[in-house]
Amino acid sequence: MLRPLLLAAACALVLSACASSNSPGASAPAAAGTSAVVSPYYLGLRTADELVSAGNTPTAIQRLMQLAGDTSLSPEQRSEVLYRLGKLSISPTGYDAEGAVEYFNEVLTGFAATPAAKQSAAALPAAEAAVAVHLATLESLDAARSDKFLALFNLGRHLDAIDLMIANDILPGNEELLAMYQIGYFCEDSNLTGRAYSVTDRDGTVRSLRFCDAGK
Repeated sequence: MLRPLLLAAACALVLSACASSNSPGASAPAAAGTSAVVSPYYLGLRTADELVSAGNTPTAIQRLMQLAGDTSLSPEQRSEVLYRLGKLSISPTGYDAEGAVEYFNEVLTGFAATPAAKQSAAALPAAEAAVAVHLATLESLDAARSDKFLALFNLGRHLDAIDLMIANDILPGNEELLAMYQIGYFCEDSNLTGRAYSVTDRDGTVRSLRFCDAGK
């Protein structure tokens, strides 16, 4: 499950490269004859927005995770980043419903006086309801293994979902496979062994991917 503060330092260098490669023009615009300086906060929000527009929500989430760890942010800015993390995590391509609940609760408990707290309070019930639905699927004796895979993946328990997927030879849909590539579970490397998965990217490129972990 993705978390903002624990992974921020580890993500920083990697995500800077991801943001530039996935979102052309993410650098600050320059006014005619002058250099415009954009704060890390606004640059991070803009980069995340561009990644979402490009169909890469998982990397947008990782970019906001990096930003949430920036100690220069004000309480209002940090709460806004956490709220946006929650909104993206519970979105159809965010695949981290349990993380969304934690982000919203973190805003409510740690930043109760900020505007983002009111937004988080409004968004929290839907996120909690989504988690309850996925948990019910996992507990159901009648649910197919493929449905349980989707429940785990949407909850944000990605490694558990992948273990179930491999153990039962489940072939997820293109959206889930693409998300696994964007998150970093799949690599496009001909030297890797194991099963290859055909994935169509947002621009129509068909990729042959394998798990980056050779043991998968």
